[in-house]
Amino acid sequence: MTRRFLSLVLAAFLANAAHAQTTTLGADADAASEPALLIADSVFVESDKRLVATGNVEALQGGMRLMASRIVFDQGSGTLSIEGPIRITDASGNLLLADTAELDEDFRNGLLKGARMVMDDQLQLAAVEAQRIDGSYTQLNRVSVTSCQVCGANDVPLWQIRADRVIHDEDARQMWFEGAQLRVLDVPVFWWPQLRLPDPSLTRARGFLTPTFESTTLLGTGVRLPYFIPIGDSKDLTVTPYLSSETRTMELRYRQAFANGSIEANGAVSSDTLEPDKTRGYLFLEGEFGLRNDFKLDFETQSVSDDSYFNDYDYGDDDELLISEITLGRYKPDTYVETSLTYYEYLLASEEDDKQPSAIYDTAWEQRFFPGGWIGGELRLGVEGHAHYRRSNVDVDGPDDDSAVDGRDMARLSAEASWQRRWTVAGGIRLGTNAYLWADRFKVYDDANADENASVLTPAASVELRWPLVRRSSSGAKTLLEPVMMYGWVGNERPNIPNDESTRVEFDEANLLSLSRYPAADRRERGRMLAAGLRWVHEAPSGWSSNLTLGRLWREDADSEFTLSSGLQGTESDWLISGGFINPLGLSISARGLMDDHGTFDKAEGRASWSNDLTEFSATYVMLVEDEGEDRDEGQAEWTIEGSYRVSRHWTTSGEWSYDLADQRVDRSGIGLQYRNECVQVDFTVLREFASSTNVEPSTDFGLSVALTGFGTAGSDKEYRRTCK
Repeated sequence: MTRRFLSLVLAAFLANAAHAQTTTLGADADAASEPALLIADSVFVESDKRLVATGNVEALQGGMRLMASRIVFDQGSGTLSIEGPIRITDASGNLLLADTAELDEDFRNGLLKGARMVMDDQLQLAAVEAQRIDGSYTQLNRVSVTSCQVCGANDVPLWQIRADRVIHDEDARQMWFEGAQLRVLDVPVFWWPQLRLPDPSLTRARGFLTPTFESTTLLGTGVRLPYFIPIGDSKDLTVTPYLSSETRTMELRYRQAFANGSIEANGAVSSDTLEPDKTRGYLFLEGEFGLRNDFKLDFETQSVSDDSYFNDYDYGDDDELLISEITLGRYKPDTYVETSLTYYEYLLASEEDDKQPSAIYDTAWEQRFFPGGWIGGELRLGVEGHAHYRRSNVDVDGPDDDSAVDGRDMARLSAEASWQRRWTVAGGIRLGTNAYLWADRFKVYDDANADENASVLTPAASVELRWPLVRRSSSGAKTLLEPVMMYGWVGNERPNIPNDESTRVEFDEANLLSLSRYPAADRRERGRMLAAGLRWVHEAPSGWSSNLTLGRLWREDADSEFTLSSGLQGTESDWLISGGFINPLGLSISARGLMDDHGTFDKAEGRASWSNDLTEFSATYVMLVEDEGEDRDEGQAEWTIEGSYRVSRHWTTSGEWSYDLADQRVDRSGIGLQYRNECVQVDFTVLREFASSTNVEPSTDFGLSVALTGFGTAGSDKEYRRTCK
């Protein structure tokens, strides 16, 4: 008989045997008691009760699949006697290997000799014997567990856990160890009488996470040992003791997900030798929620015990400023509504909190309309409100480094109506027209040099011309050359109000054709102006592309409010130059600058990056000239370089370096080394931060972390798996 014919016969035989169980186990056991399908090269029946299958035997039942060399099925006892090599795969992809086995017909109970279990194609458990219980538990005796590649009986894994017994709960996705011993290169390192670990398929399990070892100049040598606590399905807590020779710190992270949003809190409490008589710490809280009518609520709050805490412990991304903010908004294609309240706290000793805007309120509404008929185009209506507050009440500028009045507070209400329309005329020229009407009302407090109240109505209009010229070559290359020009006018005079919102102005490609380059409505450019530019873009069929933009602005009258580094002083602006290059090999270059008529740059920035399978590299350059208008009494220039290189399959190096060109000193430098294979990841880092105006105490930090991968979220990566010869 053929192999397929035998499979049909055996399937019918086992189906009849399984039918009796199916009728008695009930609906809850339907999946487990499905008729088994048996396929083999040859088969015979003994005494009408025993079925023997030999040669490339396969048995399938539910989500289970068994492969063996010989199977004997006893219909009377409902058991399977199996001779190996045996290979059993469950519905989750877990693999169980054995030499011999005695199982019931649905593979839910039984005993396997010489068992080896492979979970999620990464974690290996080898045992003298394994017992299956109720289809949910596997008990292994005299076990060795590792996620390292084991190529032979005499191969010693990099690490392994030896245990007297291991019980794997498939439903809870947990493993319990009895008499567990951690061995590194077969040398005992730790011993636990009882140990619980998640299996590789579980991503949220109570227990210890990867520890890190650190050594810093300020805090000495210490260890962080995080412990993860899941609280139901929607929240969790991570508690991380940080112990060193100089500090006792408890770090906390709490996360909770809701049906319409989430919150996360991060904080720490420290007792250290740096401030021996003080309890130090910080708290960051942030969250976001979706509300009714498509509104979205975002909030964050930041607080710290003292100004130097972040510098000492390297918490947070900014050790100069704390920001607490709550924002409510709705964002649709034709409607924009947002209101926010922000509170700033300055940590630098050079910044006096009382003299800086600490509380800021903003609100805005904008609606777009698309009228038909001869009007056409797009109509926008909007309202914007702003207010900021300083704690100081002094109405003049005191003896400090800035030029702002120490106690000035301001409020502004602005309304806008605008209309714009575009046409395509002869020769493919794009013609556009814009009309604006702004109404602004200002209220100024605690400023002896400004009007207390001011109102202004500002009309404005502009005309734009764009001439996109496109060329396509026979090779598939595309080139765009687009001259652009705008002529505009802004009416009325600027009221006698201080500049408290638009103190930093950026001139770039995005606002070249704008009527005002000021970032806020407390300042608007006035009079007639002309802007012109040229944009060039080339895309090659091989995948690389390049772009270049040139632009300049001419005015009827100079605006004295623009600073030197804005590039907008005088009646003629600096030349705006911007360009970039990208190729398929991972190279990306971008640069932007403002150059005066003498060929000197007042502001420049550039970035180059290169990324491929082996290398990640980036270099950034930033330059700003001395500018009293922006409270910068000396020029600034800095190089920042960072990257990584994969030396071999398992080794990766990394580094970072920051150099202050103005002060001619290194600001920050660091190196890192990582070893990674399928079962372990080791990271070693050294970071040196040098003294500066914002970092008084230089420090050197050493970091070491060792992760045994293969459990839970620390999954094994097949890319790093070693191969057996």
